[in-house]
Amino acid sequence: MRTYQLVLVLKTSLSDSERKKLLDLVKSWLKDAKIVKEEEWGQKPLSYKIKRETEGFYLNYWLESEASIPLDFEKKLFAQEDVLRHLLIRSKEKVPFVAKALEGKQISKTEEKPKAEVKKEVKPKAVKEKVVKVAKKTKKAKK
Repeated sequence: MRTYQLVLVLKTSLSDSERKKLLDLVKSWLKDAKIVKEEEWGQKPLSYKIKRETEGFYLNYWLESEASIPLDFEKKLFAQEDVLRHLLIRSKEKVPFVAKALEGKQISKTEEKPKAEVKKEVKPKAVKEKVVKVAKKTKKAKK
């Protein structure tokens, strides 16, 4: 089974009904794929203007499919004027991290991988002063 992530950036000028019609159209293009997770990230500012828009409405979908995504899917997305940007990624994981939460498993912070601790090497003050003096001498020697 193949897992995909689809991120869509839509125009903010769309009404809720227009947005829903557009999303139903996109879902109809993905009739063979099962939508595992659907997230609305909401309206966010864009880093730069896209089609004279300064903000976009973000949506994130996790998809699973036995077959690959249709080849003309991205062409159809490009043809839609209301889709500012899209990103379709095939995930190497069998089940993405967010999909595990859908299976009824409670994901807590204790299950996350612990961050590697960074140990600072504490140098005595005298050693630090010697390092600074050597660095100054080497700078003078280079001049």
